[in-house]
Amino acid sequence: MNMPTDQASLDALIRQRIDEILPQKIEELQASKTPSMTIIATKGTLDWAYPPFILASTAAALGWNVSIFFTFYGLNLLKKDVSDLKVSPLGNPGMPMKMPFGPDWFKGIDWNKFLMPNIIQSNLPGFESVATMLMKQTIKNNGVASIEELRALSQEADVRFIGCQMTVDLFGFTHDDFIDGIEYAGAATFLPQAQQADVSLFM
Repeated sequence: MNMPTDQASLDALIRQRIDEILPQKIEELQASKTPSMTIIATKGTLDWAYPPFILASTAAALGWNVSIFFTFYGLNLLKKDVSDLKVSPLGNPGMPMKMPFGPDWFKGIDWNKFLMPNIIQSNLPGFESVATMLMKQTIKNNGVASIEELRALSQEADVRFIGCQMTVDLFGFTHDDFIDGIEYAGAATFLPQAQQADVSLFM
């Protein structure tokens, strides 16, 4: 191969070679890159505890790098004892309230639609406890893992749990209130991670 002797021809050859090689190199880099996901968990109820742990454990099982930032009420999901997490259908019209027991016709009734408008839910003593019990029974009936199991599975898969230190201080928590294996940081530390992530979710 004869090399060009003048600068213009040399520059043209370099550009040609770059155009030939660059797309393949970019494709190779993208194929070798490990996907990443960050999740901001802000809710502390039983029903809202599931999405971050399900998504995190699934992504980690696929080989992704995953971090969850727990802030405000989301810190409740990191407590040593999460058996007291509750669910309330009040103000949540999308929540199905179906009975997890009885014959099929009975389990198929949408109680929110026919018998339980918000005015009844808000004034019926103990309704939140009943709703929580029904949700836990529904989870058990369908063989869905508990929050403790999903949380442990996420940690075993190297999902990073990051507690918002500002919220810890704000609510008067101590690090002893939470499970082991948690990092503590502020939003300024977490946001650059979220900026670089392939997927970033707010819950």
